Amino acid sequence: MLVRNCAGGVVFYNDRVFLLKNEKGEWVLPKGVMRNGDMTYEVALQRVKEETGISAEIVSPAGRTSYEFFSVSRQRPVCNKITWYIMKSPTDKYIVNHEDKFTDGGFFEIQEAMNLVTYSQDKSLVYLSFKRFKEQAS
Repeated sequence: MLVRNCAGGVVFYNDRVFLLKNEKGEWVLPKGVMRNGDMTYEVALQRVKEETGISAEIVSPAGRTSYEFFSVSRQRPVCNKITWYIMKSPTDKYIVNHEDKFTDGGFFEIQEAMNLVTYSQDKSLVYLSFKRFKEQAS
């Protein structure tokens, strides 16, 4: 099994969270694979910027998730281990990166986001991150 370390961001603007829709129609959070020597927070900030156009600021760590899938292109199982960060956007402006095969995206109210997010791990991550984000903002 190929194990990949990744990093990503749960990006908030006020009471809304940013989601991306990928080419499979799944609503996900911005993230990317780490290369040798990369720092997790750098990759998380870089992927958020590349995939959304947002220059976010890290507020705090959010936790870790992992998932496995079978890669058709690699013809073997893959395990992605993702380190997440809670981030704050200075604006609600964004640009969805269609070159990375994202078809849609935007900031969503938390309840709407919870209905859209495809994977249960990501739903939990968004919910818990929002609670922490609001606690730190008050």
